Amino acid sequence: MKIFSTLLVAAGLMTASAAFAAIDADSAQALLKKSDCMKCHALDKKKDGPAYKEVAKKYKGKADAEDKLIKHVTLSPMIEIDGKKEEHKAVKSKDAAEIKNMVQWILSL
Repeated sequence: MKIFSTLLVAAGLMTASAAFAAIDADSAQALLKKSDCMKCHALDKKKDGPAYKEVAKKYKGKADAEDKLIKHVTLSPMIEIDGKKEEHKAVKSKDAAEIKNMVQWILSL
C-alpha cells in the first residue's frame, strides 16, 4: 500500500510539472503583437515574412529549432524583403522564459 501511495504522489507531481510547463498561447501572441511581429508575419498566410505555420513546418523534427528561432528573434539578423536587405527587428522582451514560450508556441503550430 505504501508503494502505491508513493507512485500516486509521483504521478501527481509529474502531471503538475507538465501543466506548469505548458505553452501559454495568450502570452506568446501578446508578445508577438507588442513586438510588431504581426506587421510582417501572420498565422497562416505569407506577408513580408513567412506564416508562423510555415515556420513550424520548416523546423518540425529539428533538434535545434528552438535555439535557432530564439537567436533569430533576439539577435536582429539581416533578412531580405523584396530584394532589399534589412535588419530583422528583435522581440521586445529581455525575459528568456517569455521569449522561449513565444518560440515554443510558434513551433507548436
